[in-house]
Amino acid sequence: MAQEGVSRRRFFQGTLLAGAVPAAGFGSSASLKRAGYKSPNEKLNIAAIGAGGKGESDIAGCASENIVALTDPDAKRAAKTFAAYPKVPKYQDFRRMFDKEGGTIDAVLVSCPDHLHASAAMWAMARGKHVYCQKPLTRTVWEAQQLTEAAARSGAATQMGNQGYSQPGARECCEIIWSGEIGDVTEVHAWTNRPDPYWPQGPDVVPKEEPVPATLDWEAWLGDATTRPYSPAYIPINWRAYPDFGCGAVGDMACHILGTPNMAMRLANPTSVECIKLEGKAKYTFPYRTAIRFDFPARAAMPPLKLFWYDRLLAQPKFEGVPEGEPLGDQDINGSLFIGSKGMVTTGCYGERTRLVPASKMKDYRMPPQVLTRCPGSATDWVRSHYRDWLRACKGGEAACSNFSVSGPFVQWMLLGVIAMRVEGKLLWDARAKRFTNNNAANALLKPRFRKGWKFV
Repeated sequence: MAQEGVSRRRFFQGTLLAGAVPAAGFGSSASLKRAGYKSPNEKLNIAAIGAGGKGESDIAGCASENIVALTDPDAKRAAKTFAAYPKVPKYQDFRRMFDKEGGTIDAVLVSCPDHLHASAAMWAMARGKHVYCQKPLTRTVWEAQQLTEAAARSGAATQMGNQGYSQPGARECCEIIWSGEIGDVTEVHAWTNRPDPYWPQGPDVVPKEEPVPATLDWEAWLGDATTRPYSPAYIPINWRAYPDFGCGAVGDMACHILGTPNMAMRLANPTSVECIKLEGKAKYTFPYRTAIRFDFPARAAMPPLKLFWYDRLLAQPKFEGVPEGEPLGDQDINGSLFIGSKGMVTTGCYGERTRLVPASKMKDYRMPPQVLTRCPGSATDWVRSHYRDWLRACKGGEAACSNFSVSGPFVQWMLLGVIAMRVEGKLLWDARAKRFTNNNAANALLKPRFRKGWKFV
Protein backbone atom coordinates (compact mmCIF):
# COMPACT_ATOMS: atom_id res chain seq x y z
CA MET A 1 0.00 0.00 0.00
CA ALA A 2 1.07 3.58 -0.49
CA GLN A 3 2.77 4.92 2.62
CA GLU A 4 2.24 8.47 3.79
CA GLY A 5 4.96 10.76 5.09
CA VAL A 6 8.67 10.06 5.25
CA SER A 7 10.15 6.74 4.23
CA ARG A 8 10.87 4.12 6.86
CA ARG A 9 14.59 4.49 6.19
CA ARG A 10 14.56 8.23 6.91
CA PHE A 11 12.36 7.81 9.95
CA PHE A 12 14.52 4.96 11.21
CA GLN A 13 17.76 6.89 10.86
CA GLY A 14 16.29 10.11 12.22
CA THR A 15 14.86 8.58 15.36
CA LEU A 16 18.08 6.69 16.04
CA LEU A 17 20.14 9.84 15.80
CA ALA A 18 17.68 11.68 18.01
CA GLY A 19 17.64 8.88 20.56
CA ALA A 20 13.86 8.70 20.29
CA VAL A 21 13.45 4.92 20.03
CA PRO A 22 13.99 3.35 23.46
CA ALA A 23 13.79 -0.41 22.80
CA ALA A 24 16.96 -2.49 23.02
CA GLY A 25 18.63 -2.83 19.62
CA PHE A 26 16.72 0.15 18.16
CA GLY A 27 18.27 3.39 19.35
CA SER A 28 20.41 2.18 22.23
CA SER A 29 23.51 2.82 20.10
CA ALA A 30 24.55 5.49 17.63
CA SER A 31 25.63 2.73 15.29
CA LEU A 32 23.01 1.97 12.65
CA LYS A 33 24.51 -1.48 12.19
CA ARG A 34 24.28 -2.35 15.86
CA ALA A 35 20.76 -0.94 15.94
CA GLY A 36 19.56 -3.36 13.28
CA TYR A 37 20.04 -1.34 10.09
CA LYS A 38 21.53 -3.23 7.16
CA SER A 39 22.38 -2.34 3.62
CA PRO A 40 19.96 -3.84 1.08
CA ASN A 41 22.96 -5.89 -0.13
CA GLU A 42 23.61 -7.43 3.29
CA LYS A 43 21.92 -10.59 4.52
CA LEU A 44 19.83 -10.68 7.67
CA ASN A 45 20.43 -13.26 10.39
CA ILE A 46 17.00 -14.83 10.84
CA ALA A 47 15.75 -17.18 13.57
CA ALA A 48 12.60 -19.26 13.18
CA ILE A 49 10.13 -20.03 15.95
CA GLY A 50 8.28 -22.93 14.37
CA ALA A 51 10.17 -25.03 11.82
CA GLY A 52 7.61 -27.59 10.71
CA GLY A 53 4.37 -27.03 8.81
CA LYS A 54 3.90 -23.35 8.00
CA GLY A 55 7.27 -22.63 9.55
CA GLU A 56 8.92 -24.64 6.79
CA SER A 57 7.40 -22.49 4.04
CA ASP A 58 8.11 -19.26 5.94
CA ILE A 59 11.76 -20.24 6.22
CA ALA A 60 11.81 -21.08 2.51
CA GLY A 61 10.33 -17.65 1.76
CA CYS A 62 13.32 -16.04 3.50
CA ALA A 63 15.99 -18.46 2.26
CA SER A 64 17.83 -15.58 0.59
CA GLU A 65 18.98 -14.57 4.08
CA ASN A 66 21.02 -16.36 6.75
CA ILE A 67 18.99 -18.81 8.85
CA VAL A 68 20.88 -18.84 12.16
CA ALA A 69 18.59 -20.58 14.69
CA LEU A 70 15.60 -22.93 14.62
CA THR A 71 13.06 -23.57 17.37
CA ASP A 72 10.29 -26.16 17.45
CA PRO A 73 9.04 -28.26 20.39
CA ASP A 74 7.90 -30.99 17.97
CA ALA A 75 11.07 -32.57 16.60
CA LYS A 76 9.09 -34.98 14.43
CA ARG A 77 7.12 -32.20 12.77
CA ALA A 78 10.29 -30.15 12.25
CA ALA A 79 12.53 -33.04 11.17
CA LYS A 80 12.69 -32.07 7.48
CA THR A 81 13.68 -28.47 8.20
CA PHE A 82 16.11 -29.48 10.93
CA ALA A 83 17.82 -31.84 8.47
CA ALA A 84 18.03 -29.10 5.83
CA TYR A 85 20.06 -26.91 8.23
CA PRO A 86 22.40 -29.39 9.95
CA LYS A 87 24.81 -26.76 11.30
CA VAL A 88 22.17 -24.35 12.62
CA PRO A 89 21.51 -24.43 16.41
CA LYS A 90 18.16 -26.02 17.30
CA TYR A 91 15.92 -25.50 20.32
CA GLN A 92 12.55 -26.63 21.63
CA ASP A 93 11.81 -23.53 23.74
CA PHE A 94 12.13 -20.10 22.10
CA ARG A 95 13.08 -18.50 25.43
CA ARG A 96 16.24 -20.63 25.54
CA MET A 97 16.93 -19.75 21.91
CA PHE A 98 16.85 -16.03 22.71
CA ASP A 99 19.09 -16.59 25.76
CA LYS A 100 21.72 -18.44 23.71
CA GLU A 101 21.53 -16.90 20.25
CA GLY A 102 20.00 -13.46 20.84
CA GLY A 103 23.18 -11.56 20.06
CA THR A 104 23.42 -12.97 16.55
CA ILE A 105 19.78 -12.53 15.48
CA ASP A 106 18.47 -9.61 13.41
CA ALA A 107 14.95 -10.83 12.71
CA VAL A 108 12.53 -13.57 13.72
CA LEU A 109 9.89 -15.64 11.95
CA VAL A 110 7.00 -16.57 14.27
CA SER A 111 5.22 -19.60 12.81
CA CYS A 112 4.09 -21.51 15.91
CA PRO A 113 0.42 -22.16 16.88
CA ASP A 114 -1.76 -19.06 17.43
CA HIS A 115 -1.62 -19.10 21.23
CA LEU A 116 2.12 -18.37 21.25
CA HIS A 117 2.24 -15.80 18.45
CA ALA A 118 2.00 -12.80 20.76
CA SER A 119 4.49 -13.99 23.38
CA ALA A 120 7.09 -14.98 20.79
CA ALA A 121 6.70 -11.72 18.85
CA MET A 122 6.86 -9.65 22.03
CA TRP A 123 9.99 -11.44 23.22
CA ALA A 124 11.58 -10.72 19.84
CA MET A 125 10.69 -7.01 19.71
CA ALA A 126 11.72 -6.48 23.33
CA ARG A 127 15.16 -7.74 22.29
CA GLY A 128 15.44 -5.48 19.27
CA LYS A 129 14.46 -7.96 16.56
CA HIS A 130 12.34 -7.45 13.46
CA VAL A 131 9.31 -9.77 13.33
CA TYR A 132 7.36 -11.62 10.67
CA CYS A 133 4.40 -13.20 12.50
CA GLN A 134 1.99 -15.65 10.95
CA LYS A 135 -1.70 -14.82 10.88
CA PRO A 136 -3.85 -14.28 12.88
CA LEU A 137 -1.07 -12.29 14.61
CA THR A 138 -2.53 -13.08 18.05
CA ARG A 139 -5.18 -15.27 19.68
CA THR A 140 -6.80 -12.46 21.70
CA VAL A 141 -7.75 -8.82 21.23
CA TRP A 142 -5.62 -7.58 24.13
CA GLU A 143 -2.51 -9.26 22.72
CA ALA A 144 -3.09 -7.60 19.35
CA GLN A 145 -3.34 -4.23 21.09
CA GLN A 146 -0.08 -4.88 22.94
CA LEU A 147 1.84 -5.93 19.82
CA THR A 148 0.56 -2.91 17.88
CA GLU A 149 1.78 -0.57 20.60
CA ALA A 150 5.08 -2.40 21.12
CA ALA A 151 5.91 -2.32 17.41
CA ALA A 152 5.29 1.43 17.29
CA ARG A 153 7.58 1.96 20.29
CA SER A 154 10.37 -0.30 19.09
CA GLY A 155 10.68 0.76 15.46
CA ALA A 156 10.92 -2.90 14.47
CA ALA A 157 10.09 -3.86 10.89
CA THR A 158 7.01 -6.08 11.16
CA GLN A 159 4.71 -8.05 8.90
CA MET A 160 1.75 -10.39 9.42
CA GLY A 161 1.63 -13.46 7.20
CA ASN A 162 -1.56 -12.59 5.32
CA GLN A 163 0.05 -12.64 1.91
CA GLY A 164 -3.10 -11.43 0.17
CA TYR A 165 -2.06 -7.92 1.19
CA SER A 166 0.71 -8.29 -1.41
CA GLN A 167 -1.63 -9.64 -4.12
CA PRO A 168 -2.13 -7.11 -6.93
CA GLY A 169 -5.80 -8.09 -7.23
CA ALA A 170 -6.51 -6.98 -3.68
CA ARG A 171 -5.25 -3.51 -4.53
CA GLU A 172 -7.15 -3.50 -7.81
CA CYS A 173 -10.30 -4.28 -5.83
CA CYS A 174 -9.65 -1.25 -3.63
CA GLU A 175 -9.15 0.97 -6.65
CA ILE A 176 -12.37 -0.22 -8.29
CA ILE A 177 -14.36 0.51 -5.14
CA TRP A 178 -12.67 3.86 -4.47
CA SER A 179 -13.32 4.94 -8.06
CA GLY A 180 -17.07 4.85 -7.32
CA GLU A 181 -17.74 2.16 -9.93
CA ILE A 182 -20.14 0.22 -7.66
CA GLY A 183 -21.36 3.22 -5.66
CA ASP A 184 -21.68 3.27 -1.88
CA VAL A 185 -20.87 -0.14 -0.40
CA THR A 186 -23.20 -1.02 2.47
CA GLU A 187 -22.74 -4.80 2.65
CA VAL A 188 -19.81 -7.19 2.43
CA HIS A 189 -20.18 -10.96 2.55
CA ALA A 190 -17.17 -13.26 3.04
CA TRP A 191 -17.04 -17.04 3.25
CA THR A 192 -14.86 -20.13 3.55
CA ASN A 193 -15.23 -23.90 3.37
CA ARG A 194 -13.00 -24.39 6.42
CA PRO A 195 -12.58 -26.10 8.77
CA ASP A 196 -13.36 -28.89 6.29
CA PRO A 197 -11.33 -30.77 5.26
CA TYR A 198 -8.43 -29.61 7.40
CA TRP A 199 -9.39 -30.19 11.04
CA PRO A 200 -12.40 -31.52 12.99
CA GLN A 201 -14.48 -29.38 15.32
CA GLY A 202 -17.94 -29.59 16.79
CA PRO A 203 -19.79 -31.46 19.57
CA ASP A 204 -18.39 -34.88 18.62
CA VAL A 205 -14.74 -33.86 19.10
CA VAL A 206 -13.26 -34.94 22.45
CA PRO A 207 -9.49 -34.74 23.17
CA LYS A 208 -8.36 -38.02 24.77
CA GLU A 209 -5.26 -38.10 26.93
CA GLU A 210 -2.27 -40.15 25.79
CA PRO A 211 1.41 -40.38 26.78
CA VAL A 212 3.58 -37.56 25.45
CA PRO A 213 5.66 -38.68 22.42
CA ALA A 214 9.41 -38.81 22.99
CA THR A 215 9.91 -36.33 20.14
CA LEU A 216 7.69 -33.64 21.72
CA ASP A 217 8.41 -31.15 24.50
CA TRP A 218 4.79 -30.78 25.64
CA GLU A 219 5.55 -28.03 28.16
CA ALA A 220 7.27 -25.91 25.52
CA TRP A 221 4.42 -26.56 23.06
CA LEU A 222 1.85 -25.43 25.65
CA GLY A 223 3.89 -22.32 26.35
CA ASP A 224 1.76 -19.80 28.23
CA ALA A 225 -1.50 -21.76 27.78
CA THR A 226 -3.28 -23.44 30.69
CA THR A 227 -1.70 -26.72 31.76
CA ARG A 228 -3.49 -29.86 30.51
CA PRO A 229 -2.63 -33.46 29.56
CA TYR A 230 -1.25 -34.16 26.12
CA SER A 231 -3.66 -35.37 23.45
CA PRO A 232 -2.93 -36.19 19.79
CA ALA A 233 -6.22 -34.38 19.09
CA TYR A 234 -4.29 -31.09 19.25
CA ILE A 235 -1.32 -31.85 16.98
CA PRO A 236 -0.18 -31.14 14.32
CA ILE A 237 -2.82 -28.61 13.13
CA ASN A 238 -6.02 -29.56 14.93
CA TRP A 239 -5.23 -27.07 17.69
CA ARG A 240 -7.06 -24.52 15.51
CA ALA A 241 -10.37 -25.96 16.74
CA TYR A 242 -9.65 -25.28 20.43
CA PRO A 243 -10.25 -21.78 21.85
CA ASP A 244 -7.21 -21.97 24.17
CA PHE A 245 -4.90 -22.56 21.21
CA GLY A 246 -6.50 -21.24 18.04
CA CYS A 247 -9.29 -19.15 16.56
CA GLY A 248 -11.11 -21.66 14.37
CA ALA A 249 -11.82 -20.80 10.75
CA VAL A 250 -11.76 -17.09 11.61
CA GLY A 251 -8.12 -17.31 12.68
CA ASP A 252 -7.15 -19.55 9.80
CA MET A 253 -8.89 -17.82 6.89
CA ALA A 254 -10.39 -14.44 7.82
CA CYS A 255 -6.99 -12.70 7.83
CA HIS A 256 -6.82 -13.68 4.17
CA ILE A 257 -10.42 -13.36 3.00
CA LEU A 258 -11.28 -10.26 5.05
CA GLY A 259 -7.97 -8.62 4.19
CA THR A 260 -9.28 -7.05 0.99
CA PRO A 261 -12.49 -5.79 2.68
CA ASN A 262 -10.39 -4.39 5.53
CA MET A 263 -8.18 -2.53 3.10
CA ALA A 264 -10.87 -1.40 0.67
CA MET A 265 -13.47 -0.36 3.26
CA ARG A 266 -10.95 1.18 5.69
CA LEU A 267 -12.34 -0.85 8.57
CA ALA A 268 -11.70 -0.44 12.28
CA ASN A 269 -13.73 -0.77 15.44
CA PRO A 270 -17.19 -2.16 14.72
CA THR A 271 -20.00 -0.95 16.94
CA SER A 272 -21.33 -4.48 17.40
CA VAL A 273 -20.67 -8.11 16.55
CA GLU A 274 -23.00 -11.08 16.78
CA CYS A 275 -22.96 -14.77 15.91
CA ILE A 276 -26.24 -14.87 13.98
CA LYS A 277 -26.11 -18.58 13.13
CA LEU A 278 -24.60 -21.39 15.18
CA GLU A 279 -24.79 -25.12 14.50
CA GLY A 280 -23.27 -27.79 16.73
CA LYS A 281 -22.28 -26.01 19.92
CA ALA A 282 -19.29 -27.87 21.36
CA LYS A 283 -17.78 -28.38 24.79
CA TYR A 284 -14.14 -28.46 23.76
CA THR A 285 -13.94 -26.80 20.35
CA PHE A 286 -15.53 -24.01 18.37
CA PRO A 287 -19.00 -24.77 16.98
CA TYR A 288 -19.53 -26.96 13.96
CA ARG A 289 -20.70 -24.07 11.73
CA THR A 290 -21.26 -20.33 12.30
CA ALA A 291 -22.20 -17.06 10.64
CA ILE A 292 -21.09 -13.75 12.19
CA ARG A 293 -22.28 -10.20 11.58
CA PHE A 294 -20.13 -7.11 12.21
CA ASP A 295 -21.63 -3.60 12.09
CA PHE A 296 -19.30 -0.70 11.29
CA PRO A 297 -20.15 3.00 11.57
CA ALA A 298 -19.64 5.49 8.77
CA ARG A 299 -15.96 6.05 7.91
CA ALA A 300 -15.19 9.44 6.34
CA ALA A 301 -17.23 9.47 3.11
CA MET A 302 -18.18 5.80 3.44
CA PRO A 303 -21.62 4.90 4.83
CA PRO A 304 -22.26 2.41 7.67
CA LEU A 305 -21.42 -1.15 6.68
CA LYS A 306 -22.77 -4.60 7.48
CA LEU A 307 -20.14 -7.33 7.11
CA PHE A 308 -21.06 -11.03 7.23
CA TRP A 309 -18.67 -13.96 7.74
CA TYR A 310 -19.66 -17.58 7.02
CA ASP A 311 -17.62 -20.73 7.70
CA ARG A 312 -17.91 -24.40 6.65
CA LEU A 313 -19.78 -23.66 3.43
CA LEU A 314 -20.08 -26.52 0.93
CA ALA A 315 -21.13 -24.20 -1.89
CA GLN A 316 -20.83 -20.46 -2.52
CA PRO A 317 -23.69 -18.42 -1.04
CA LYS A 318 -26.42 -17.05 -3.32
CA PHE A 319 -27.17 -13.34 -3.69
CA GLU A 320 -29.81 -11.35 -5.50
CA GLY A 321 -28.47 -9.97 -8.76
CA VAL A 322 -25.81 -12.65 -9.24
CA PRO A 323 -26.65 -14.76 -12.32
CA GLU A 324 -27.43 -18.41 -11.61
CA GLY A 325 -24.27 -20.48 -11.93
CA GLU A 326 -21.86 -17.54 -12.00
CA PRO A 327 -18.92 -18.28 -9.69
CA LEU A 328 -17.94 -15.85 -6.96
CA GLY A 329 -14.66 -15.64 -5.07
CA ASP A 330 -12.33 -18.46 -6.11
CA GLN A 331 -12.60 -22.10 -7.02
CA ASP A 332 -12.00 -23.29 -3.43
CA ILE A 333 -15.21 -21.82 -1.98
CA ASN A 334 -13.40 -18.89 -0.43
CA GLY A 335 -14.04 -15.26 -1.25
CA SER A 336 -15.95 -12.06 -0.69
CA LEU A 337 -18.63 -9.98 -2.37
CA PHE A 338 -18.99 -6.20 -2.08
CA ILE A 339 -22.54 -4.94 -2.62
CA GLY A 340 -22.83 -1.29 -3.59
CA SER A 341 -25.62 1.05 -4.61
CA LYS A 342 -24.59 0.78 -8.28
CA GLY A 343 -23.15 -2.71 -8.58
CA MET A 344 -21.06 -5.50 -7.10
CA VAL A 345 -17.46 -6.72 -7.14
CA THR A 346 -16.09 -10.08 -6.00
CA THR A 347 -12.62 -11.30 -5.18
CA GLY A 348 -10.94 -14.53 -4.05
CA CYS A 349 -9.33 -15.65 -0.83
CA TYR A 350 -6.18 -13.57 -1.29
CA GLY A 351 -7.69 -10.85 -3.44
CA GLU A 352 -7.03 -12.78 -6.66
CA ARG A 353 -9.53 -12.97 -9.53
CA THR A 354 -11.05 -9.57 -8.70
CA ARG A 355 -13.95 -8.82 -11.08
CA LEU A 356 -17.25 -6.99 -11.40
CA VAL A 357 -20.50 -8.93 -11.02
CA PRO A 358 -22.01 -10.01 -13.34
CA ALA A 359 -18.72 -11.00 -14.99
CA SER A 360 -20.05 -9.76 -18.33
CA LYS A 361 -19.41 -6.22 -17.07
CA MET A 362 -15.67 -6.87 -17.30
CA LYS A 363 -15.76 -7.19 -21.11
CA ASP A 364 -15.45 -3.48 -21.87
CA TYR A 365 -14.39 -2.30 -18.42
CA ARG A 366 -11.25 -0.18 -18.10
CA MET A 367 -9.50 -0.40 -14.74
CA PRO A 368 -9.24 2.90 -12.84
CA PRO A 369 -5.88 4.63 -12.43
CA GLN A 370 -3.48 2.90 -10.06
CA VAL A 371 -3.31 4.70 -6.72
CA LEU A 372 -1.74 1.97 -4.57
CA THR A 373 1.87 0.89 -4.94
CA ARG A 374 2.55 -2.76 -5.73
CA CYS A 375 4.84 -4.97 -3.66
CA PRO A 376 8.39 -5.77 -4.84
CA GLY A 377 8.88 -8.70 -7.19
CA SER A 378 6.81 -10.30 -9.90
CA ALA A 379 3.07 -9.65 -9.99
CA THR A 380 2.54 -13.39 -10.40
CA ASP A 381 4.77 -14.29 -7.45
CA TRP A 382 2.93 -12.28 -4.80
CA VAL A 383 3.41 -14.92 -2.07
CA ARG A 384 7.16 -14.47 -2.20
CA SER A 385 6.65 -10.72 -2.60
CA HIS A 386 5.12 -10.65 0.87
CA TYR A 387 8.41 -11.87 2.37
CA ARG A 388 10.45 -9.54 0.15
CA ASP A 389 8.30 -6.64 1.35
CA TRP A 390 9.23 -7.43 4.96
CA LEU A 391 12.91 -8.12 4.24
CA ARG A 392 13.16 -4.76 2.47
CA ALA A 393 11.65 -3.06 5.54
CA CYS A 394 14.10 -4.87 7.83
CA LYS A 395 16.94 -3.34 5.83
CA GLY A 396 15.62 0.20 6.15
CA GLY A 397 13.13 0.34 3.30
CA GLU A 398 9.47 1.33 3.33
CA ALA A 399 7.25 -0.20 5.99
CA ALA A 400 5.84 -3.58 4.97
CA CYS A 401 2.27 -3.60 3.68
CA SER A 402 0.83 -5.62 6.60
CA ASN A 403 3.04 -4.23 9.33
CA PHE A 404 1.58 -4.29 12.84
CA SER A 405 0.19 -0.75 12.56
CA VAL A 406 -2.02 -2.17 9.78
CA SER A 407 -2.52 -5.79 10.81
CA GLY A 408 -2.85 -5.09 14.54
CA PRO A 409 -6.06 -3.01 14.30
CA PHE A 410 -7.37 -5.40 11.62
CA VAL A 411 -6.90 -8.45 13.84
CA GLN A 412 -8.40 -6.64 16.83
CA TRP A 413 -11.79 -6.20 15.19
CA MET A 414 -11.64 -9.61 13.50
CA LEU A 415 -11.02 -11.41 16.80
CA LEU A 416 -14.20 -9.88 18.23
CA GLY A 417 -15.91 -12.40 15.97
CA VAL A 418 -14.10 -15.25 17.72
CA ILE A 419 -15.56 -14.06 21.01
CA ALA A 420 -19.03 -13.83 19.43
CA MET A 421 -18.82 -17.56 18.64
CA ARG A 422 -18.46 -18.26 22.36
CA VAL A 423 -20.93 -15.77 23.86
CA GLU A 424 -24.60 -15.52 22.87
CA GLY A 425 -26.30 -12.31 21.75
CA LYS A 426 -25.25 -9.05 20.14
CA LEU A 427 -22.08 -7.66 21.69
CA LEU A 428 -21.75 -3.87 21.78
CA TRP A 429 -18.14 -2.71 21.37
CA ASP A 430 -16.72 0.47 22.92
CA ALA A 431 -13.51 1.14 20.99
CA ARG A 432 -12.32 3.91 23.29
CA ALA A 433 -12.71 1.82 26.44
CA LYS A 434 -11.57 -1.35 24.61
CA ARG A 435 -14.36 -3.42 26.09
CA PHE A 436 -17.90 -4.60 25.52
CA THR A 437 -20.51 -2.45 27.23
CA ASN A 438 -23.13 -5.16 27.69
CA ASN A 439 -21.42 -8.47 28.43
CA ASN A 440 -18.79 -9.15 31.10
CA ALA A 441 -18.45 -12.79 30.01
CA ALA A 442 -17.28 -11.51 26.63
CA ASN A 443 -14.91 -9.03 28.29
CA ALA A 444 -13.28 -11.93 30.15
CA LEU A 445 -12.24 -13.38 26.79
CA LEU A 446 -10.42 -10.26 25.57
CA LYS A 447 -7.19 -11.12 27.41
CA PRO A 448 -5.44 -14.48 27.93
CA ARG A 449 -4.42 -15.99 31.23
CA PHE A 450 -0.69 -16.66 31.35
CA ARG A 451 0.35 -19.67 33.33
CA LYS A 452 3.10 -19.49 35.95
CA GLY A 453 6.59 -19.24 34.53
CA TRP A 454 5.60 -17.33 31.41
CA LYS A 455 5.90 -13.57 31.16
CA PHE A 456 4.56 -11.39 28.38
CA VAL A 457 7.75 -9.39 27.82
